[in-house]
Amino acid sequence: MNAFLMNLLVLIIAAVAAMAWLGINALVWVYCERKFAGHIQRRPGPFEVGPHGVLQPLIDGLKLMGKQLLTPDNADAVLYWLAPLLSMLPVLLLFLPIPYGPVLTGMDVNLGLLLILAFSSFNGLAVILAGWASNNKWGVLGAARAVSQTVAYEIPLLLTVLAISFMTGTLSLTEITAMQEGYIWNWFIFRNPFTFLSFFVFIIAMFGETNRAPFDLAEAESELTAGFHTEYSSMGFGLFFMAEYGYMVVMCSVCSVLFLGGYHGPIPGIDGWWWMLVKTYALLSLMVWARWTYPRVRFDQLLNINWKWLLPLATFNLLAIALIVKL
Repeated sequence: MNAFLMNLLVLIIAAVAAMAWLGINALVWVYCERKFAGHIQRRPGPFEVGPHGVLQPLIDGLKLMGKQLLTPDNADAVLYWLAPLLSMLPVLLLFLPIPYGPVLTGMDVNLGLLLILAFSSFNGLAVILAGWASNNKWGVLGAARAVSQTVAYEIPLLLTVLAISFMTGTLSLTEITAMQEGYIWNWFIFRNPFTFLSFFVFIIAMFGETNRAPFDLAEAESELTAGFHTEYSSMGFGLFFMAEYGYMVVMCSVCSVLFLGGYHGPIPGIDGWWWMLVKTYALLSLMVWARWTYPRVRFDQLLNINWKWLLPLATFNLLAIALIVKL
């Protein structure tokens, strides 16, 4: 078998594994989020379907698949059904350059970070198309909010990624992970105060980029019914739902690689894929905890947080790290 066919086979296996990982992760985190929300609000959460409600996400998925696919009157049918696909499909590609273990990398490319930043922006385009094509005023308002939010929070996110790239001299996630091997103080979050500041800015921008509460203004239920996906039902809504959890996992995985050592443990000799899972799931738990603890901010507050605080901090941080690298 020549090299081309071997690489193609590896890529196909990695894509299938990414699809399976995405589906399993969505089922697990729908259940975990409901249980976290229940305990935070002093209620049991799902409890009837299966032991402690463990089968509830599976039943919800079957219910969504059994519902009728409807297209709203006067909607642009092509764009209306293109939007959920455009939101979901890039997620599978985003998993490929992330090193989940020494040999668990679907596609080791030199520009892995650039690939993730480029294709993750397709979700913003999908949200805009969904709101515009639905012919619904709440959908259009949600899409307009999504445009402002996505443009705003991508900038500090990009600046923090550039800061790590300046330090390492590479955009390869595999090489960035390799540079954090050894003891815990080799992780970039502990290298200096500026990398810790990068981590802090990345976490806040991550909430805004994934449309998660308290920054979920594009689908604010209390104001816009369901925002950009108000008119979606059945698996149209299901694809948006799975894509949201997919982008959450991708962003938390990238954060683990950039700042928390990736699959490296806190001491030498105990590295493995389980460390990557622990770090990614800890960040996912933080996102779920924040959703059910803090109230949703107003839209003007959302933009002020970025333009008045995150962007100046990220710019200052990038300049400081560039100076450190130069000297």
